[in-house]
Amino acid sequence: MSEEGGRKVETRLVTADEAEMRLDRWFKRHFPLLGHIQLEKLLRTGQVRVDGGRVKGATRLVAGQSVRIPPMPELPPLNPDAAPRKPRPLLSDKEVKALRDAVLYRDADVIVLNKPAGLAVQGGTGQNKHLDAMLDVLTFDGKERPKLVHRLDKDTSGCLVLARTSFAATRLAGYFRGHDARKYYWAVTVGVPKQHQGKIDAALAKEAGTRGERMAVDEGEGARAVTLYQVVENAHRHAAFVALWPLTGRTHQLRAHMMAIGTPILGDGKYAGQEAFLAGGAALPRQLHLHARRIIIPNPRGGKPIDVSAPLPPHMAQTWEYFGFDMNDGDPFASFA
Repeated sequence: MSEEGGRKVETRLVTADEAEMRLDRWFKRHFPLLGHIQLEKLLRTGQVRVDGGRVKGATRLVAGQSVRIPPMPELPPLNPDAAPRKPRPLLSDKEVKALRDAVLYRDADVIVLNKPAGLAVQGGTGQNKHLDAMLDVLTFDGKERPKLVHRLDKDTSGCLVLARTSFAATRLAGYFRGHDARKYYWAVTVGVPKQHQGKIDAALAKEAGTRGERMAVDEGEGARAVTLYQVVENAHRHAAFVALWPLTGRTHQLRAHMMAIGTPILGDGKYAGQEAFLAGGAALPRQLHLHARRIIIPNPRGGKPIDVSAPLPPHMAQTWEYFGFDMNDGDPFASFA
């Protein structure tokens, strides 16, 4: 981060799920109060750049690209009569401790965080608290503010990688873009997949409607999405402990794919409605049962890969105990190799 006229110039990396997004829409996501005319002026004068080059608002982004963000102009409130926006409240000592305690791995370049379920990674409509606004507390002894290099859904828990240096951010973004990062997930499904091991190769596209952002299988207009899965254990026909390995990184890929084969993820009411909850399962938490269990990524400096596993969040540990699933059930990913 540098300074321009005494104010800070920021660089942000385009995450995998933001690939193919128009630059003007990317800015709308990150800076919702920045108007179209203001953005066009920043683009026209070259203050906003992508990978160092001038661009237009319609430019489609690629994962791993760097977006130069100049000091933002003074933005008006949403309407002339509205009061000025209040600054975000500072994190409490308890919140700072909880976030730092969630660090699973840390070296000079990389942090792997066990993201709690329910914490959004980035801001958006209705998101007053999100991880991107909290990253200062994870600077530790570093000289740079940590940077996001990929994302997890708000309700998904588990391994989330942060870059501690600009050097690492570029390398890590390349690993995710080039599918050199292996991401393994644990989930509980409602019902048991007919085949206990398989590959789901089904293109996904945004689904039109009023139920928020949802993805659906669309072989005509969708982007290719591939998931390997394996049933590790099952509770008769009612539910299954499933290990998942997404070979691509589409938005809501695992949720949409498991729905597509008729076994939605437990607690995923957004995709399956009431079918996401077990009859007679009142004792089970009604949260999404999807956890980024393990991540394996090349080390930005070379040498041994970084291999980190995240313990289950409390609500999923409760469900494992309810069904009698083994939390130490060997390596469910061995057959994926």
